[in-house]
Amino acid sequence: MTNPIILDRLAKTIEARRQTETQNSYVAKLFHGGQDKILKKIAEESAEIIMASKDGDSDQVIYETADLWFHCLILLSYHGLTPNDVMRELERREGISGIEEKLSRTT
Repeated sequence: MTNPIILDRLAKTIEARRQTETQNSYVAKLFHGGQDKILKKIAEESAEIIMASKDGDSDQVIYETADLWFHCLILLSYHGLTPNDVMRELERREGISGIEEKLSRTT
């Protein structure tokens, strides 16, 4: 099993590339395009996972999930957040039923 530290390494790479020239970095291009460009990529990758799942293509589901996670890491960085912020939230929810957790949210 791959170590979850890969998420931290990717986040650090994203941060480093965020400041590079757009002609040299896909990540820099996304940041330069702003939040809407990043969100558009997340929507696109989400749709691709849905299609791969409906097609029953497990390999493609893995591939598209990796794309989605990568773009979500970019969005986290855009907001000044890290994978550890998400991990802490998942850890907080551990052992709580989904129904109970949802009811505990304030509206």
